[in-house]
Amino acid sequence: MQILITAELAPYRIGSGQYIFLMAIASQQPITQKALSEKLLIDKTTTAKAIAKLEAEGYVRREVDPADNRYQLLYLTESGRDVVPKVQEALDRVKSRTRKGIADEEYDLLISSLKIVLRNLSRQDEMPK
Repeated sequence: MQILITAELAPYRIGSGQYIFLMAIASQQPITQKALSEKLLIDKTTTAKAIAKLEAEGYVRREVDPADNRYQLLYLTESGRDVVPKVQEALDRVKSRTRKGIADEEYDLLISSLKIVLRNLSRQDEMPK
């Protein structure tokens, strides 16, 4: 899937590692980088690199949080807002390819199961010491 997504998003200079950040910001802006990391269950360093790339491409901008100047809020730029529907269409095309031959109920069960696995793997309180 990552190879297909990379190919689909190449015209927008968005890598398969950045689109999830772009789409998450689009669904919940403004959002802090810390909150974004927590929402996506991705470490802060990876989030920072992805945001820096999206910012360099002109899709995301940062503003100091007026409520707490230690944090920066992330927003989509006009270019970011313009590219989100195109990214969604590309993701839908890839998703459509992955669903071939799988009934809706089976696909929903697969996604639900994968979410449980991800949640189990991301639980910090149960990590071995």
